[in-house]
Amino acid sequence: MTAAAAIPVTVLTGFLGAGKTTLLARLLARPELAGAAVLINEVGEIALDHHLVREVRGDVVVLGSGCVCCTVSGDLVRALADLADAVARGELPAFDRVLLETTGVADPAGVLATLVTHPAVAGRFRPAAVVTAVDAVLGSATLDRQREAVKQAALADRLVLTKCDAAAPEVIDALAARLRTINPAAPQVRAIGGDVATDVLLAPASGSEAGDDELPGWLAAAAAAPDRDGHGCPPGCGHDHDHGHAGVHASHDGVSTIAVAFREPVRLGPLGMWLSIMTQMHGESLLRIKGLVAVAGEPAPMVVHCVQHVIYPARALPAWPDDDHRTRLVFIARGLAASTLTSLRRSLAETLGQDADAI
Repeated sequence: MTAAAAIPVTVLTGFLGAGKTTLLARLLARPELAGAAVLINEVGEIALDHHLVREVRGDVVVLGSGCVCCTVSGDLVRALADLADAVARGELPAFDRVLLETTGVADPAGVLATLVTHPAVAGRFRPAAVVTAVDAVLGSATLDRQREAVKQAALADRLVLTKCDAAAPEVIDALAARLRTINPAAPQVRAIGGDVATDVLLAPASGSEAGDDELPGWLAAAAAAPDRDGHGCPPGCGHDHDHGHAGVHASHDGVSTIAVAFREPVRLGPLGMWLSIMTQMHGESLLRIKGLVAVAGEPAPMVVHCVQHVIYPARALPAWPDDDHRTRLVFIARGLAASTLTSLRRSLAETLGQDADAI
């Protein structure tokens, strides 16, 4: 099965109480998601959230619409493999995508790594977008206290601010601004009563097979400076910033972004080796690396994508998606000093044998 034919898996995440299940239940009532299989991963011996979803789609495991709703109590690999095998045996109707609602304390990087690397599922499933729900009322307090919530926001392809009907406008605006410092490239959607456009789940991630045209915009947004004091905090925030490192944008949540570009085509071998070494050295802190690579001798670029220790297979595009034919890479990190990110940039430039430009 080709990567394009593999079934996309959209990951719906967000900290405990963010409103993921309400959001999912509202969306599943729409015909566009009739062919989706739904996996809900819950915490605790007594699972409750899936009952809220079943109220929308029925009270049986296999629904007439073709949706499979179950509680993942064990291994994600086993759950996905069982779904695919049941379809192959004719026991379940075919589904065209999987919607995975994670637990509130889940690390979405682990889900993405499983989809990319595990031989039982990597050929049949592929990562789609990571959609992170953030409680508009309690989101800022949660980001202050819970590192998992910061990481869920940083890894998101889209951010959904839930419960906007219960939060004051100035509170929502402050949270939205803070989330932009954590993840400037992720579009934000505001939900009232869990009501959002279906594309929140259906739209692909930038740089995926269906979302390649969005990658230049993602790179530009991720490279943009934060819109407050240039460091991601409001004036007078009181946080200690690491100044003097050009191109490094940091937020007071510990998330930093650095963007680099190279004018001359690069050799994929040295770049791949550098990515392999650096993701092993700094994988816990390097949350995501994504970009377009102008490969020496090739007319079209390659897409590269890493999540922590995991390097996705490099993928060739049929053509450049925009007029900028430079190699462009964005690094999103958490807990790395600006000096370390600057050293990584310098090391990459030395490996590729050319100077780095700003995006």
